[in-house]
Formats: sequence, C-alpha cells, structure tokens
Amino acid sequence: MGNQITTEDLLHGLELAGTEKVKLAITDIDGVLRGKVIGFDKFKSIVETGFGFCDVVFGWDAGDRAYDNGAYTGWHTGYPDALAVVDVATMRRVPWEDGLPFFLADFRGKAVPASAKGSAAEEELPVCPRGLLKKVIRQAADEGYTAFFSQEFEWFNFIAESDDPARRSFDGLKPITHGMFGYSILRASQRSEYFHSLFDELKKFGVPLEGLHTETGPGVYEAAILYSDVLEAADRAVLFKSGVKEIGCRHGVLPTFMAKVSESLPGCSGHVHQSLWRDGTNLFHDPSASSGMSRVMESYMAGQLYCLPYILPMVAPTVNSYKRLVEGAWAPTTLTWAVDNRTTALRALPGSSSSTRLETRVVGSDANPYLAMAACLAAGLYGVRQQMKLDVPATKGSGYADKSNGIFPRNLWEATQAMKDSPVARELFGEAFVDHFVRTREWEWRQFAQVVTDWELKRYFEII
Repeated sequence: MGNQITTEDLLHGLELAGTEKVKLAITDIDGVLRGKVIGFDKFKSIVETGFGFCDVVFGWDAGDRAYDNGAYTGWHTGYPDALAVVDVATMRRVPWEDGLPFFLADFRGKAVPASAKGSAAEEELPVCPRGLLKKVIRQAADEGYTAFFSQEFEWFNFIAESDDPARRSFDGLKPITHGMFGYSILRASQRSEYFHSLFDELKKFGVPLEGLHTETGPGVYEAAILYSDVLEAADRAVLFKSGVKEIGCRHGVLPTFMAKVSESLPGCSGHVHQSLWRDGTNLFHDPSASSGMSRVMESYMAGQLYCLPYILPMVAPTVNSYKRLVEGAWAPTTLTWAVDNRTTALRALPGSSSSTRLETRVVGSDANPYLAMAACLAAGLYGVRQQMKLDVPATKGSGYADKSNGIFPRNLWEATQAMKDSPVARELFGEAFVDHFVRTREWEWRQFAQVVTDWELKRYFEII
C-alpha cells in the first residue's frame, strides 16, 4: 500500500497483535490470485529471503489445465519451485476474515539459497506480471517520470444458487436486479447490504473506491478505484476483483468480470486512467495549449495508438474479450482518439493541472491489471521516447465510423499473431515474456476452437 515500514517494525507490530497466521498471494498470467495461508513463524523465516512457490502457476491456464506448448515450465521441467518474494509494502488486513494479515508477492528468477541474495535471487522472473509492470515503472523512473494510474470496472452480479460450477446452469442465472437501469438509486438500494459492503469493506482492505453505481444492464455495477502510483493502482485493481468475489459470496451473489456475458447486453470494461508526473507537476497538462494537452500527452497517446494493435492481448486476453469489442456496444473497435468521446479507443480528458489524464477504453474487465497497466504505460512511454506526433486527427462523432487509422484485430487468434510477429512487443516487454505470453494465448484459442457450442447445435443440428 506504499507504506514506508521496515521489516523489523512490521514483524514487531504483528507479534504485538498476536498474529498466528498470514495470507500470501501472487498473480498468475490470467490475473488470478493464487496463494496460501502460512503460520506466523514460517512467515518470519521467509519474509526477507523469499519462499518457494510451484511454478505451475505459469504452466497452466485459468482452469488449471497444463499447457502443452509451454517453454518456461511444463512436464519437461518437472514444475519446480520459483522464488517468490514478499512485498511488505502491500500489507493490509482482510476485514471479512477477522483482519487476517495479507501480503502480495512476486517472483525472482529462480529459487536460490539465501546466501546468494544480491545476485540471482534478485533477478525478476520475466513471465511474472507484477514483475513486468515493475520493470516498466523502472524505465519510466529512469526517464524522469512517475506514473499515476487508476482502473474502473464494470461487472455483472448474479444470484448464487450453486457454488459448484459443474452443476451451475448459466442459462438459468438470475441477475440480482432487473432491467436496463444505469445510475439507478433504486436498483442500488434493492441490494443495499451488498452494495454498501463493497464500498466499506474494500476501503478497509486498502482498496478505496472513488465511486460505485449501477450500470446499464441487469445486475451490473461499476466502480472507480481511487488513483495512486501505478504499482499500487495495479495491486488495488487485482485485489478489487478478488475482493468483490469474496464479499459477493458472503451475500449470496456471484460476480463475474467476463468481458461479455450476453450478445444482447453491453460488455464490461476495465478502463485505465493514466498521467505522467515529474516533481509534483502533471506533465499531461498544458494551459497554454488550445487543447489543454501537452506535447508529452500527445506523444504518449500517439505511442499507444501505434502500439495497441501489437499488444492487444495484454488488454483483451480472452476469446470472450473480442465479443465486447463490437460496434455500438460502448467499447472501441477502431484506432481512434478524441476529447471526452466514449466511442473512441483513447478518451483524452484535459482539465485542471491535477485532473488532466488519458483514459484507455480498450481494456476489458477480464484483463490482468498488471499486464494491462504495463501495456498502457510502456506503449505511452514508447511514444514519448520517440517524440511521436499525434498525427491521427481527433475523431468527430462516432469512433465506430472512423476507420481511417485502422481497426483492432477481430479475435484472440489474430491479435496474438500480431503480437507474436511484432518487434515492438519484444522491444517493450522482452523476448522471454512475449514468447511465454503468446504461447498461453495460442493455447487459449485452441481450447475454444475445439469446443462445440450451443450456437452450433442450435444452428446446424436439425437443418444441416
């Protein structure tokens, strides 16, 4: 949470509080939290040296099916431990688990003895999402920039009639409220215990919300997380998604962050807001410019427009993501920008010296926040570094109709192949990460491609 505290002081405070156990978690390539609860004595022994965590978390998909195309780990490596290191600055307490201390960790290159600390033990694991974001943050810092980000999420909430996904009838799921009723005071009050529990409990969990309201669609909420430095923003976003699911369970609610749950309803976004700062000054703001936007902001936007087609799977990572990116569904389909236009990929929001920012609207609620923010920041910095000019004119009217600068790949396979073949992606994120991530997305596409869907049965079963 950005607290400046020594490990010694942390342990002393936990001991005084009578701590018996703590929860540790890491995030896999899909943005899913994986972790364990360990005894406090064990925690004390590993808090500085790190601990072994099976690297299968980077060798299987969101459903725990082992990749058959992995290079980093797999049956050929025997799935050894990787070295995970606790980030003590992320300490918070889980209010719905009696204040259980909670920490995030990320990975180093390989598990090595504590005596080797300072050498191989300090290397970041290239396939670790949180480590990748930290790498991009360091690049920004080396160039004199501090990034402030925040993420907002839309998600559907259903009545949880069964805890067993294998027995769940998805067709029969009932939303917690009905009708298309965005910004509804009435709908929020109809589930007020759950609604207010989200706001209050997440704040206690160190994930403060700027706002929470219903969105258009049955049982849809939208939350904006309070902005912070980019690493904390990503931590908050990951913990928000997990926290919502845990709180929902306690209220008989089944939340989902799928990008699209129905072709007849809008999709769910995970818009990322961002700005670059130096010495307390927002570098995106320029009061002397007619647009209110600085050259730095324009170059940052130009970099994103240039890079997005080659890094799209990092912000739209699933087969389902591309069901959201369709015309007329409040999600962008074209490489466009404009000031305060919700039909374009980039929504520029020039305002005061503190509020001027960019909103990247391509990001879906199903994205891994670490990868999404790393993609946004790295692509923007690329444009600033290259001093790119924002030659793409601002869209007037509908972004769906403005195809002058191109459109996004239409599905996960096309997007993954564009990333696989892109020198830009490797320049931004390194060969090792791109190779691993592309393999996981190709696997994801193959799993979908071999499934017979309800649509196929309804269309072909009788007639063909």
